[in-house]
Amino acid sequence: MLKIWRFGFVLLAGLLISCNGSRRTIVVEDSFSWLVSPELLKHAELETVWQTQLPLKQGESLRDLHILGNRIYALSDRNYIVSLDREMGGMIFSRAFAPVGFPIVGLELYDDELFSIVGSELVEINEEFGTERGTKLLEYRSVCPAARNSSYFYLSGADRRIHTLRAGDKVQVFQVAADNDSMITSIIADEDFVVFGTEAGNVVSITADGPRKLWQFDAAGGIAGPIVRDGTSLFFASKDTNVYRVDMVDSAGKNFVWKYQTAAMLDRAPRVTREVVYQYVRYKGLAAINRESGKIIWEVPGGDDLLAEVGGKAYVIAKGRLVVMDNKKAKRLYSVNFAGVSKYTANVDDSKMYIADAAGRIACLQPVSHK
Repeated sequence: MLKIWRFGFVLLAGLLISCNGSRRTIVVEDSFSWLVSPELLKHAELETVWQTQLPLKQGESLRDLHILGNRIYALSDRNYIVSLDREMGGMIFSRAFAPVGFPIVGLELYDDELFSIVGSELVEINEEFGTERGTKLLEYRSVCPAARNSSYFYLSGADRRIHTLRAGDKVQVFQVAADNDSMITSIIADEDFVVFGTEAGNVVSITADGPRKLWQFDAAGGIAGPIVRDGTSLFFASKDTNVYRVDMVDSAGKNFVWKYQTAAMLDRAPRVTREVVYQYVRYKGLAAINRESGKIIWEVPGGDDLLAEVGGKAYVIAKGRLVVMDNKKAKRLYSVNFAGVSKYTANVDDSKMYIADAAGRIACLQPVSHK
């Protein structure tokens, strides 16, 4: 059984991690080191909501940040996971998530349960305490994050099949494959239907409780990264250099809305907000596309991703800097030195921005309110 530790938490104070064997403790430093100084943030009309230091061991570094529900999950390169409250930065739990070196495929949330593929197991974790709720040994290698609804888990295997397991007892009830037997690289699960993408460029919808096809859309190149669902609209990037929007019609049909051709083969999923689709283009930068028309709004050369969108402004993380763009006027407003920031996670839900460095300093930023 994996041991679980809980820690007290200190906000906006310098923290130093002390390691003694397998136990991790937090020691307060005399001085505080900002991830981004208040002076730099003031130039961008931003402020720090909270900042903290993860309990990482010597030689350990932060690998990923994930936003799931009202939590931030930080995963280290030694497969140690820390759950933080999004609003205040308080630590919820901290634990070894997997043995060092084990592959972790996806980290997803359904109701109050986290689930992931760890090595060759489907693992379920209580989001409040970090305790393990159950595991299921898989007979196949998983190739993309799992998906689930109230009745089933859907897992894509290296055997080019979706394996559907009952949520309650993890018994497999059916399998499904693409007509061309291509690898399934992305899955979205709803109560009534499942949508999956393939490396051949197919986007396929089937019924949730059996392998009955509802519709199919074919792009000219493989689907790059996860398909993004927003309401009845699906947004996805293809290795044919295009970003697509396809709308679902009464769950049993589809309507092609637009595609936007970029200047390079795509390898990441888009970020989608209420009015804009943001797409990273390799070796080029970040492109902002009008969600309704599919027309380009602006491009940031060297832009890597969207941090957040607030009041018509897009906050773009680029190489060593933060670039703020005006979406309405399609122009650059200003940029800020972000040389110390090497990790981040995109937030398309509200005004908060989450940034970090490899050493495990994490900060939450937000625009300054002018009242």
